[in-house]
Amino acid sequence: MTNHSLQFSRHGDKENSTFFEDNLIRLLKERDQLGLTSMIHEIDALMISVDPEHSTKYIAELALMTPYHYLVTLETAQHLTHVLRIDLNSPDILLREVKDPNLLGIFRSLNEVYPIGANKPNSRYMGEIIRVDDLHSVVKIQQQRGFRFFNQDDTRKLELPGNLSISKPSPYTHNIVAYLEREPDELRVYALGVSVIKSDVQAAYAEAKTLQAKIGVTDLLLPLDHLATRVYSQNREVAILEYLSLSSYYFWGAYNIKDQNSSTNVTKSAHPIPESKSPAKVFTANNTPYFINHLEHLPSPTETFVRNYGPRLHHMAISVKDGEYKGKENIDFVVDAIAENGKGFLLDVIGSKEQGLKQIFSNASEHSSLIIEYVQRYGSFDGFFTQENVAKLTEAAGFM
Repeated sequence: MTNHSLQFSRHGDKENSTFFEDNLIRLLKERDQLGLTSMIHEIDALMISVDPEHSTKYIAELALMTPYHYLVTLETAQHLTHVLRIDLNSPDILLREVKDPNLLGIFRSLNEVYPIGANKPNSRYMGEIIRVDDLHSVVKIQQQRGFRFFNQDDTRKLELPGNLSISKPSPYTHNIVAYLEREPDELRVYALGVSVIKSDVQAAYAEAKTLQAKIGVTDLLLPLDHLATRVYSQNREVAILEYLSLSSYYFWGAYNIKDQNSSTNVTKSAHPIPESKSPAKVFTANNTPYFINHLEHLPSPTETFVRNYGPRLHHMAISVKDGEYKGKENIDFVVDAIAENGKGFLLDVIGSKEQGLKQIFSNASEHSSLIIEYVQRYGSFDGFFTQENVAKLTEAAGFM
């Protein structure tokens, strides 16, 4: 079997340790040789959890700000799991609402030791569901490599889909990775609870989509571009290596953002598919741990975020169609229209056509704590940021 995970060119200027560089090669070679790269495919869905009484409002928010549509609700004794979908060529969102605010559980405990995360104990990104060819073989190989998974009884008690194999939460990102066996032309099915259309959810969704069309942004919003996780400085390299071991992604490269004392690290699918089908996974971390910063008088927006919320997903990036609309660049039109309807942003749109892309962060959602990023690329620009852009974005998000 060819080692196609190592064929990609490297980008960026961040220097990695010998440990990282040596084990990156060893792990990707092993992954290819074991057949995992060819058996593990695109991200099929994202899993997000919110507190009681928040999912309907969050679905309305996503319906306005993204291309997602409400499909169905999977109801179980203690949770409502809403399925949101764009189409079968981009990932779903499984939005899980806890019914009882006093319910304790594994995922809630990941929030409760962090001062701001504890304020919304069930509000967090849980992880990705990844499509595989042979679920039994993939899980068996991963277990032999040291990865641990919830058993079927655990999955049932957690009220998660029974047709998934779900890893235990990562010690580095606090996220899970779940595998779903599905052929490319098969529908996505999540074996969970009773399927219902919730009238209040449907009404909130329909109202938001009507507004989205009225303000003229519907056709300008494209699927997900990337997902960005923030981790502690000392966990940057191991978090990346762990995710590459669980997925079929490769290390695209990393940039040192010196002004913000951080680095931005990108991984992408080793399969020839666009980010709209399987978003890039970005890992951001401080260059130094928090207790060094007062000695060197360095900024620390990324480490501060992780200390306040815990390691977690920070933002989901939505692509904006290249072009202009009503005399404005599409991204400027989208942001202006959405801002006029009550959604705030952390800064002005940054970047330019000459730089190759423009970007902006929304305010963090009061329901999920997640930020929406909009990104518009020009022509053949295939990067994820410029160093100047990402420095401004990192600084702006430091005031959360």
